[in-house]
Amino acid sequence: MPLKIVRRLLPEWGTTYGPPGDGPFPTVMILHGSEGAWSGWSHRNAVLLAAHGFLAFPFGYSQGGNVWNAGSIHEVSLDRSAAALEALRGFDISSGRVGLYGVSRGAEHALLLTSLMARDGVPGIADAVAAHSPPDCICGAFDGRTFRDVGDPGWQAWDGAQRAWNWRGSSEVLLPTQPIEIERYTGPLFLSHGTADSVWSVAMTRRLEARLQAHGRSPEVHYYEGEDHIPRSEAENTHHTRLLDFFDRHLAG
Repeated sequence: MPLKIVRRLLPEWGTTYGPPGDGPFPTVMILHGSEGAWSGWSHRNAVLLAAHGFLAFPFGYSQGGNVWNAGSIHEVSLDRSAAALEALRGFDISSGRVGLYGVSRGAEHALLLTSLMARDGVPGIADAVAAHSPPDCICGAFDGRTFRDVGDPGWQAWDGAQRAWNWRGSSEVLLPTQPIEIERYTGPLFLSHGTADSVWSVAMTRRLEARLQAHGRSPEVHYYEGEDHIPRSEAENTHHTRLLDFFDRHLAG
């Protein structure tokens, strides 16, 4: 039986997943959350996109870690993320139209990277951006080695004293609690959130939506009633249907 999903190496960057054949294929770079690059969730999301005709690249940006430890999100170079996006756009089986999709800290990553590229006029900005369970502000660093469950002594979602992100050699202007200025982006934007999210409050996406609308933007926004940070089966099926439709409309045309 021939493979319906094929792994290919994006030279110097890592593995991609896509349909068989020579393409070109609409392309999506996937950004993982605090679970880290080793957990496999971003690869699972990449395979789902590949099964529906996309070339998908799970970009591992967390630092250190292994199959037992998530590693850290600390002083992560967003310049490197922009370079990965450009390398993916130039991959010989890519159509040249590239989207970004992130969940949780990956959603923060996607929105922040896009807003900075838009602000500074950096070429190669994503053609469409999707963010599930995003924060509306920059968050602090995260280290999987010190993570504790909610309620345990010392629990914190992130370390506000440490910087998570770095842009053009500096993290001093990317301070925790600073709003992410995604309203600078004029391209297609997909936001989604569970209304019972116990990690990032749904109020964050509601604030993003209100701010975008106040700036004349028209994001596509979906709220999943009663769903937590990661939707359950029925809601996740709905989410993936909407996500695939969004990328199909804006990347595959």
